[in-house]
Parts: sequence; structure tokens; C-alpha cells
Amino acid sequence: MKSENQLSVRNLSRAYGNYLALKPVDFDLKVGDLVTLTGSNGSGKSTLLMCLSGLLRPTTGKIIVQGFDSFMDERQVRQRLAYVPDVPVFYQELTAWEHLKFMALAHHVSDGFEGRAESILADLGLWQARHLFPHAFSRGMRLKLGLAMALIRPFEVLLLDEPSSALDSESIDVLHQKLVQLTQSGTAILLTTHDLDFSTRINALKWIIRDGEITV
Repeated sequence: MKSENQLSVRNLSRAYGNYLALKPVDFDLKVGDLVTLTGSNGSGKSTLLMCLSGLLRPTTGKIIVQGFDSFMDERQVRQRLAYVPDVPVFYQELTAWEHLKFMALAHHVSDGFEGRAESILADLGLWQARHLFPHAFSRGMRLKLGLAMALIRPFEVLLLDEPSSALDSESIDVLHQKLVQLTQSGTAILLTTHDLDFSTRINALKWIIRDGEITV
């Protein structure tokens, strides 16, 4: 049976020298939660997501994903948590299709890969570009490829950094539909955004961060 809390954070903070970029915070994301975190540039949004994703070690605190500690049980946590940064990084020698294949193999979900990959790429408007390399992609296409790489694999928690920032209106519609589908299946989602209209449109819980302090 799944825990009611998909993600639990306790006393999480991050300092750079004497500068406290993220002040101590506690929160839980429950099954099916959809939360947007808004704040100005430099307020600590990306720092929080990087800590939660394991890319940045927090100064203090614990991160628990479905009962697994993010640092003591890293493998189990990485199986359950997906993160898409606002500027995804790719292997320049792999095509878009090969990126999805790589992710599916890495997460042991290669069965039925071709049908799932075609559906995801078609939904995101990348099907015709599936054999191109990421360096040929626009920023919006790169962001969509990052989303596709997350969607091809299983996860219980999804972290998105400014997912609508470089998308056209049609792609934002698709993103909205994907978020609804994921939350209905029990996924907990935390995304950062500057777009207050998008936050309202997706009917999310709204958190605010100012000077590293989060209001939940």
C-alpha cells in the first residue's frame, strides 16, 4: 500500500557560505497533490528543486520519498522521483528517440516502448523531429523533450522547473492535460512558475517563496 505522503520534507535548508538561499522548511506532498511555487528570480525556487532532486545537497534537513531517505536510499528514491529542469541537459550524440529509449532501458520499462514513445512524442509535437539531435531543437522543443524523457518512465513524484516558460499555447494545453492525468493516477507534482495565469488555470495549490522562505 502506498504511503499517503509521496514526499516529506523536514527542516530543509541550503546555504552558500553565509548566505541562506533556502530557509528551513517543512512540508508534505500527498497522493495526487498539484502544487505551484511562485516567486521572483533568485528567491530560491530552483535551489529547492535541485535539493529535492538530489542534484544539490541541502545544508540541513531530510527528504523522504515514499518512506525512502533521499541520501541513504538514493537508488529507491531515483526510481520514484523525476525532475525536469528549466534548461534540460542532453547527450548530443543521441537523437530524441534514442533519449527516450535510453530512459526506458535505464528504468527497466522497455516493454511496449515504441507505442508509448510514439504517443508521448506525438502529444508533445515532437514526432516528426524524433530522429533529430537536441542541438537542432528550439528552447521550447528542448523543454518538451525533457518532459518526454520524464513521462516515458514511472515515478510517484514529479518536479518541474518553469515547465510552461518556453511553450506555445497548444503545448501548454497538452501540459495541462498531462498534469491532470498524472495527479488523477496519484502522482504528486511540485512545479515552479512565474505564470500566475497558468497556476490558476491548472487549479493547483499555490505556495510562495520570498528570500528563501516558503509560505505553504
